[in-house]
Amino acid sequence: MTEQRQEQRREHGRGTADGAAGEEIARAWDELVATARRTVTDGLVVGTSGNVSVRVGDTVLVTPSGVAYDRLGPADAVGVDLDGKRLFGTLGPTSELPMHLEIYRATGAGAVVHTHAVHATAVSTLVPELPAVHYMTGALGGPVRVAPYALYGTDELAAHMLHALRDRTACLLQNHGTVAYGDTLTQAYDRTAQLEWMCHLWLTARAVPGFTPSLLTPEQVSEAGRKLSNYGQGKGSPSGA
Repeated sequence: MTEQRQEQRREHGRGTADGAAGEEIARAWDELVATARRTVTDGLVVGTSGNVSVRVGDTVLVTPSGVAYDRLGPADAVGVDLDGKRLFGTLGPTSELPMHLEIYRATGAGAVVHTHAVHATAVSTLVPELPAVHYMTGALGGPVRVAPYALYGTDELAAHMLHALRDRTACLLQNHGTVAYGDTLTQAYDRTAQLEWMCHLWLTARAVPGFTPSLLTPEQVSEAGRKLSNYGQGKGSPSGA
């Protein structure tokens, strides 16, 4: 089975790029698929409702539209350039490709994760910004904004999202879900999971009758953000503090 998978990876590499570049793309695709499957396992999406991408040079690998993640293999890789032109793959890219490409064009992102996480989506229907209920707000650049609603897959939604991401690494999409980016797939996923946890925390706290959650000041959030940027073995990680 291992030999068969290695041969699939080699064939995939030859079908997308030559030599080391093809191997890098093959490895990135494997990690992308593993991350997409994790969003389902961890309850951040249902079915194929989210999407994941990773950048390798000027190539963006993205999950295909409407295909269950547990069915994806090396031969299903989809790659586009920064303008959305298909470079390889037979499956159609995610319908949310405009959001992913806007982030890559506007930032130094290496990976993007979009989910329909339930607590985060609930918060997106209630407030224009997630209140600073925990110091991990600083790990995302500050209080997480909610991008105004627009139809999924549209340039309008991508523009709203990019505006909400100013000086942030994650945002909420009104009546829709979450978007987070990072240098790596691991970092983008961790930020997504952290955002969902903070939304769950705020909803839990505000649901207690007769009490109002205490919130951190902008100065406290900034202080935590500076400290978190130098935290841990891999500096800048938002998790594990």
